[in-house]
Amino acid sequence: MNTVLPHLEPKVLVDTCVWSLLLRRQNVVETPLTLTFQNLVKEKRIIMLGVVRQEVLSGIREKPRFELIRQKLRAFPDFPLSLEDYETAAEFYNRCRAKGVQGSLIDFLLCAVSQRHQLPIFTTDKDFEYFQKHIAFELYSFSTSSEEFKGSSGT
Repeated sequence: MNTVLPHLEPKVLVDTCVWSLLLRRQNVVETPLTLTFQNLVKEKRIIMLGVVRQEVLSGIREKPRFELIRQKLRAFPDFPLSLEDYETAAEFYNRCRAKGVQGSLIDFLLCAVSQRHQLPIFTTDKDFEYFQKHIAFELYSFSTSSEEFKGSSGT
């Protein structure tokens, strides 16, 4: 079942690498990436997967920093996943692996959710471009100039 979430602008799945760049670093510089993220937050377009939350919080050694980031992430409820999402992620993993393309289980879960719910993935991880050669899903891209933000999809 493909479900499109009602909203004027599409909601966006945010990958761990983007969260880490913005939350785990002490000094965040204003860049097109940070501006894009801030815009998505203001427009309430961020989608969070529970496994991404876990990945972001894992490895934070200092308890006060962990608590600070945990509190910030709580503003974004977990998107509900289904059995189909996990099964599709496994299919994507197997398909890409058979073609010599490797990725993490979480990456393929993001791809599965993206495809099923027609949600673009906001990431800086170049592996997703390799996945798109074998899986149809959309990446949320941001401009490095003053152009409009745009999406790209695989085949």
